[in-house]
Amino acid sequence: MSNIGTLQEGGLHAGIKAWYGRDADQFETPVDGYVVDIVRGELLVEIQTGNFAALKPKLARLLEKHPVHLLYPVAQQKWIVRETAVGHTLSRRQSPKRGQVWDVFDELVRIPHLLPHPRLTLTVLLTQQEEIWRDDGRGSWRRKRWSIAERRLLAVNEELIFPQPADFVALLPADLHRPFTNKQLAQALAIRPHLAQRLTYTLRHCDVLTAVGKEGSSYLFDYAGEQDAF
Repeated sequence: MSNIGTLQEGGLHAGIKAWYGRDADQFETPVDGYVVDIVRGELLVEIQTGNFAALKPKLARLLEKHPVHLLYPVAQQKWIVRETAVGHTLSRRQSPKRGQVWDVFDELVRIPHLLPHPRLTLTVLLTQQEEIWRDDGRGSWRRKRWSIAERRLLAVNEELIFPQPADFVALLPADLHRPFTNKQLAQALAIRPHLAQRLTYTLRHCDVLTAVGKEGSSYLFDYAGEQDAF
């Protein structure tokens, strides 16, 4: 029995499970050799806060027989809470970084072959979160050895539901120049160029985007199939 999704469950995962769950749901239930976060009748609900690569075998197995709803939280607003090594609060401040729905492609790039599955529905939760930094000397040098001890859910601002990968196209700017390069897409969405590359890579492998040529050394992308459908 695989415990992917239950081992070392953090505050963020537990908070989303409590927010999404209903009284009649079953929690942490064995299904086809895996432990599923929420079972709601025939529907299986998986909460994944990161590392979609580890989710691949579990998701592929569950989708063989079951509809699966995959929840992924993005921190639209985040507060940094600094604590001592033993957990005493030192300070709390709001981070200037604001997450967007496109951040999910940092993880979706790992499972593009599964996204078009007719039994899979993806939901991106735009959330308010706390991130707990602990002064224990074990963290990254970028954080001056402060470790990230936990993330906590404060609120869910919005649910964005994507039954199919093509549904992401509706969120692209209407005035996006077509065809477009990764650089142009990054500018239009105000995201990192590397994230734009992951977005186009994923949607190309889902047959939502297609490469239609080059502009200098950069590929040009456009919507695949009947453009009027988007």
